[in-house]
Amino acid sequence: MKSLSIRARLDAWYSSILALSLCTFGGAAYLAMSHSIHVAMDSGLRQHLEGVRAILAEDAPKGLAALKDELQEYADGVGTLGGIRVADAQGKIIFSSPGMEAPKIRGRHPPSLYAYTRINGQRLRVLRENVASAGERYDVMVGSSAEDFDRALNLFGLTLILAAPFLLLLGALVGDWMSRRALAPVGEITRAARNIGAEDLSMRLSIHHTGDELERLTETLNEMLERIEGAFQRITRFTADASHELRTPVSIIRTGAELALRKQRPEQEYRECLTQILHESEKVSQMIDQLLVLARADSGPAVLPLARTNLSESLMGACAEASPLAEAKQQIFSECVPKEAVWVRGDSPSLERLFLILLDNAVKYTPSGGKINVRLESEGGFAVAEIRDTGVGIAPEHIPRVFDRFYRADPSRARESGGTGLGLAIGHWIAEAHHGEIRVASQSSEGSSFQVRIPLAEE
Repeated sequence: MKSLSIRARLDAWYSSILALSLCTFGGAAYLAMSHSIHVAMDSGLRQHLEGVRAILAEDAPKGLAALKDELQEYADGVGTLGGIRVADAQGKIIFSSPGMEAPKIRGRHPPSLYAYTRINGQRLRVLRENVASAGERYDVMVGSSAEDFDRALNLFGLTLILAAPFLLLLGALVGDWMSRRALAPVGEITRAARNIGAEDLSMRLSIHHTGDELERLTETLNEMLERIEGAFQRITRFTADASHELRTPVSIIRTGAELALRKQRPEQEYRECLTQILHESEKVSQMIDQLLVLARADSGPAVLPLARTNLSESLMGACAEASPLAEAKQQIFSECVPKEAVWVRGDSPSLERLFLILLDNAVKYTPSGGKINVRLESEGGFAVAEIRDTGVGIAPEHIPRVFDRFYRADPSRARESGGTGLGLAIGHWIAEAHHGEIRVASQSSEGSSFQVRIPLAEE
């Protein structure tokens, strides 16, 4: 079953709430008007009864005839919209307006009672009460016609009933127009997003500067598209670079094997061919291993097993492997690593690999007779390891990209030295996995300085 659209659901909710509000308001208004009418009628009846009470108090002692004359005069003043009836304690009627002789009243017996009754087909609101005057008790009932009030109340109720559907329809139409207008940008966003494909990730959604949630949603989607475009470009470039880098050694291996199989050759030539194949195979194996490390980095947050680690030992282990390489190139290799432990939360093999990558680059790009200096110190809550060389250096325009995969400031020199362009990318990932960073300072022909900063472990 297909679910309703957001606009349809908004319309339904708006209409339901409006209907409930109209019913609640109409019911409350009807009850309030009915209560107001009853209060007004009962107030009038109370005034009439107090008038009769005053007549009884003043004229009852004068005799029955005088009392009847006053009651008749008072009844004439009330008019046809009501009437009065007065009886003595034995129930004998002293005076009664036409039709008021014996009305049927439902309810409890006096001393005081408000009720509705019918007299000659006319609906009346009556007040019946026992009144004491001049030592006598009288049963007094006053009445007032309720027909006008009933007509007003019925007209008001009918108006509410007839107006409610019209107001509900008008409100639903207005609500639909408002929801359609409010959600129009969502339709534009949907259509624009459908037109964006892998070939045109540079497209962006148009932003309506309304200052509302839809503007923020559009901006967020554009930011997401920008990140997707960047990731897609990196993946495309990475795939192309990996294919390019693997093609050369694989071609050399294949060509060497084909030449070796074309004809019989002396053993020495076979050995030279196999040596070349082995060398290229080792390069391919190294590159594949590095690609697997970077694939692991791309798969999600770093999951290296971090534990309390002595950074001094990791750096000294890397120096022990790199110093023979520096000696082979007749370079001056110096270390300034404290003997006391420098504790960080890290993975010792990964940290040693990071330092070995930096040291290997320093050895490769430093000429014979050059200097390589390694030092480690604590600074501002960080363990700071610095590897400085007097090699060829890096031009300023290349520094922002030295950690990009397969990037080489000088591709020809890097290929001659056996570099794949992946080492610094791996080192950068290892540093980030330890919540640290790598800083670079370099000038062409003046050497380079790589500084690794990793937070110190708490005691």
